Amino acid sequence: MVEKKNILTYEGLQKLEEELHDLKVNKRKEVAEKIKEAREQGDLSENAEYDAAKDEQRDIEARIEEIEKILKNAEVVIEDEVDVNVINIGCKVKILDMEYNEELTYKLVGSTEANSLKGKISNESPLGKALLGARVGEEVDVETHSGIIRYRILEIQKSN
Repeated sequence: MVEKKNILTYEGLQKLEEELHDLKVNKRKEVAEKIKEAREQGDLSENAEYDAAKDEQRDIEARIEEIEKILKNAEVVIEDEVDVNVINIGCKVKILDMEYNEELTYKLVGSTEANSLKGKISNESPLGKALLGARVGEEVDVETHSGIIRYRILEIQKSN
């Protein structure tokens, strides 16, 4: 089975690399120290601190493995080379919600970086899929649970 490519912006790549470094260099040491201290308390069978530290260690190792897998299959979008004539990953887009006459601004990113609270939508989301390839002035329809929502593309720009 071919692994799915993880599309990342350069900013997203840097954040993942920083998190991985912090987990390997700092968090591993911290949790190892917690485990050592808990062991020194004696009986491990009823030692809540030991159990908590081991759980934390397992979570850290799982996150390290997850980040390494993402990075192994990463495809980085060079945002300076993004064509602003058409919507693509790495673009910042301003759209108009035709129903509510509301302007919205989003950055289109790969699914790994998506965070709607920070205005970053995935290229795999319904809105992201609809926007990909669209141009300024065009309208796109997005199918949602509550019906179809229509958006007009107002502006496309480089995100940085």
